[in-house]
Amino acid sequence: MSQEAIIEWPVHCPYCDAPFSMLLDLSAGGYDTWEDCAVCCQPIHVVVEATPAGELAAVTLASDDDVV
Repeated sequence: MSQEAIIEWPVHCPYCDAPFSMLLDLSAGGYDTWEDCAVCCQPIHVVVEATPAGELAAVTLASDDDVV
């Protein structure tokens, strides 16, 4: 894993709106995962989209209620 593939990304919790940073690993392309908010501990669904060149295309955060 290369250092260039890991980026720090500022986000806001969809529950408590607390700002925090996430480390995103783009070495294997896009992915989705669950992370707990560092402030309110609620589960956040995180979808990371990457371009074919391995660059960040989009980051989407959703609360547990928003996931279908």
